[in-house]
Amino acid sequence: MPGTTAPGFEPVLDAFTDNFEHHDEIGAAVCVYVGSEKVVDLWGGVADPVTGRPWTEDTLQVVFSTTKAITAACALHLVDRGLLDLDAPVSAYWPEFGKPEIPVRWLLTHQAGLAALDKPVTPAEAVAWEPVVTALAAQRPLWEPGTEPGYHAHTFGWLVGEVVRRVSGRTLGTYLREEIATPLGLDFWIGLPEPEHQRVARIVAPKLDMSVDPATLPEAVRPYFDPTSLTMRASMAVTPFLDHNDPAELAAEFPATNGAGTARGLAGFYAALLDGRILSPGLLSTATTEQVSGVDKVLRVPVRIGLGFGLPSPDDFWHDPTAFGFPGYGGSLGFADPSRGLAFGYVMNHGKHAADDRRAANLVQAVRAALS
Repeated sequence: MPGTTAPGFEPVLDAFTDNFEHHDEIGAAVCVYVGSEKVVDLWGGVADPVTGRPWTEDTLQVVFSTTKAITAACALHLVDRGLLDLDAPVSAYWPEFGKPEIPVRWLLTHQAGLAALDKPVTPAEAVAWEPVVTALAAQRPLWEPGTEPGYHAHTFGWLVGEVVRRVSGRTLGTYLREEIATPLGLDFWIGLPEPEHQRVARIVAPKLDMSVDPATLPEAVRPYFDPTSLTMRASMAVTPFLDHNDPAELAAEFPATNGAGTARGLAGFYAALLDGRILSPGLLSTATTEQVSGVDKVLRVPVRIGLGFGLPSPDDFWHDPTAFGFPGYGGSLGFADPSRGLAFGYVMNHGKHAADDRRAANLVQAVRAALS
């Protein structure tokens, strides 16, 4: 496989190679920093199975919800600058929002009760941005805000992104590029310029049989196949489903799901968080401390949430008491483990269902073994 590993990290190359040989990897990259040292930088496979284009060191990959941590960091960057107050009502910055009981903080902790829309928007409306934020401004909360967490799978990006736009005068993708990505040399984008599209790997999405009768399924998974459940309504806030292979969607800004970057860009983002180049140490500590936990109303599983960052539960393969980050639909993962000075980024184009996917887990296990 092309790339490099520092002495002692050769088992990560073995795990990466094994993912291609035994775990259906098509194209992927992994990058790891320990402190300021890049100890793993690997890539390989096929970026576009349709054309056979190979994966190269600068191949970009859409990472779905792994994007959310980068979006949260943009909002927190404004907090650090004294321009955004987490405890101020969202309506103080976005007057049309009309729900003064909801502070900015609850947007980041998935407690706003706005995980779905009474009337889903179309992909064209999502690309246009304004129709979605107008709908969110008018949407009644679906449960009492500030109580239980409920994963805002799509709406998180528009809610946080609109606050960033109102405060900074720039779209979230522009803010990311001008304030974080370009100054730090991070190859990560939300809203990809057309000249960069040639670098993007084609997503091969996992297949899901929605013809299953929910009544025949175990209760725990039934909501994922019931279009009337909050679980499915949240995932179908945009209907029909978005297609992030579509050039129009790549160019648009979906700050919950369509971040596109290299593994280097993703790992570099977490390394920059750890060494204080993005957020002050005090704010990062607060943002990565548990703010809310419990059974998520949308995902129907126990969760731990910081200020926009996911905090792994003890049974998650990337768990460490101080770890924070965000996984993405299909298998991508970015996280930091401050106790080890570790920053990790893994991106791939073959999406798989979580229950069947060992690829990121194999890589994390190999990294931690190298550090032990």
